[in-house]
Amino acid sequence: MQRLELTWIGKGQEPEVEPRILLHDPSKDYGDPKSENMLIHGDNLLALKALEQQYAGQVKCIYIDPPYNTGEAFEHYDDNLEHSIWLGLMRARLELLRNLLSEDGTIWIQIDDEEQAYLKVLCDEIFGRGNFINMVSVNMKNAAGASGGGEDKRLKKNCEFIISYAKNYELVQPFKGAFDYTEMYEYVVSYREQGKNWHYTSVLYNPGGKEYVGSTVDGDGNEIKIYRRPGAMVMSVRQVMAKEGITEKEVYYKYGTSIFEAKDAQSSIRTRVISAKKELGLNDDIVSIEYVPKTGKNKGILYEQFYKGEKCRLFAWLRDISEVIDGVLYKKDLQGTYWDFTSNINNLSKEGGVVFPKGKKPEALVGRIVEMTTEPGDLVLDSFLGSGTTAATATKLQRTWIGVELGDHCYTHCIPRLKTVIDGTDAGGITETTKWQGGGGYRFYELAPTLIVKDEHGNDVFSDKYNAQMLVAAVAKVNGYFYAPVPDVFWKQGYSQDNSFIYVTTQYLTAAMLDSLAKEVDAFESLLICAPAFDVGLNKRYDNITVKKIPQSVLNKCEYGVDNYNLNIIDVPECDEEEWEDD
Repeated sequence: MQRLELTWIGKGQEPEVEPRILLHDPSKDYGDPKSENMLIHGDNLLALKALEQQYAGQVKCIYIDPPYNTGEAFEHYDDNLEHSIWLGLMRARLELLRNLLSEDGTIWIQIDDEEQAYLKVLCDEIFGRGNFINMVSVNMKNAAGASGGGEDKRLKKNCEFIISYAKNYELVQPFKGAFDYTEMYEYVVSYREQGKNWHYTSVLYNPGGKEYVGSTVDGDGNEIKIYRRPGAMVMSVRQVMAKEGITEKEVYYKYGTSIFEAKDAQSSIRTRVISAKKELGLNDDIVSIEYVPKTGKNKGILYEQFYKGEKCRLFAWLRDISEVIDGVLYKKDLQGTYWDFTSNINNLSKEGGVVFPKGKKPEALVGRIVEMTTEPGDLVLDSFLGSGTTAATATKLQRTWIGVELGDHCYTHCIPRLKTVIDGTDAGGITETTKWQGGGGYRFYELAPTLIVKDEHGNDVFSDKYNAQMLVAAVAKVNGYFYAPVPDVFWKQGYSQDNSFIYVTTQYLTAAMLDSLAKEVDAFESLLICAPAFDVGLNKRYDNITVKKIPQSVLNKCEYGVDNYNLNIIDVPECDEEEWEDD
């Protein structure tokens, strides 16, 4: 079946990436020794493959800010790639990133307009068009600071884009929301200054008692309980001002959560309440109901509503569009797909105490995404860590994180920045809004070297940079086994399923050795043995034991000897004209 897809030179020839082991370097760990945060130095395609076995399906949120393929040369990224190479290398990474996402996870990719359209189509293929969430336009430059080409041929660029996808859109929880906050009374004043009518002018001054009088049902037959509210009192804001001798602002501070607008809501629930009042003979001016909504933001929870008068006008609460923060009521406005971060740009160069021209993103921007999509403790990943913004932000928001960065600035940028965050001496970014005072930590990892190298005769052999433990772990991983030695059972060095194990040895395996070992393997267990050589016929000697020769048995699993799948590669493949002909 044909489908709409993007094609390019080299598509379908993505590399078979070697699943290397990660080498923990305790000397570079920092902070809490029990921290689960990981800082990985190395090529991110290799690192993602290294993470896949253990972390597949576990990452709640991925944010990446890959090189934009703009043709510009940056100090830390030679961002100048031939179009097809960029797409091929991004595809390989995105496929691995998708595997790492949890079923209810999301990925957010920041890009500019050079590759945005192509990246969108590529992501449609990998994640599925039905899992597309949004494309956000991000303003990070004022007009004076924007970049651009000819004065009359191109407009100045002051926007970038963030493309977001779900692993499985149906399982994604509603975003907690990206909100702008304005102190409520300031908002009221501003509203009036613009000549707009402000409708939230009534106060439920006294909610009265609560007496159950009967029930009705919603459209699905679920109970709606109805209550009388004896003694309930509604006053206008001005009446409260006069009664208590306080200012309008003080009314909003004191009674903000009880202020409402009465609406003739067009809803089936209101219609049912009106009918129920008549059937029950209720003449009360104010009644309340309790039910469990099936849709909306209160879906699935017991919810209370108030109604007033014979027509049962619904109380639309001011608190439903606001939030109390430190005792102050704020109007909160859900952001759309245009985010303005120009106010963060002036201090951006100072964030984290590291200089990263044209590459650093505001902590407030990354923090908005992380807060929208995760809870404290959830796992966040950034495989283009850059100056360390995502790791710093996730730390301050108390999320677990994995960051991958290639190049010296893993040491010159990420490590120094994260140390100040952990020490509590970083005063920039979201430190103030999160009330961050320090804490946390990370464990540092390097990628192991390639497992297979050529000897002086051109033969494929194991690298001499591997000790015995590393060799076992690497061979197990390449074969799809988790390295997990059982202390008192020497041949149980790793497992792939409940009763499937691997044993790697550098010794010649004889029939006698295999027979002795087979006595320890239960009938319901299976064992893969990898050895450099063995007696003829051993690989067929037992039904539940497989014997393979190394390194030959792992040679075709992946490609070896590649240490850099860097998106900064600038060699353009030459086209062989003889391979092409006109239609």
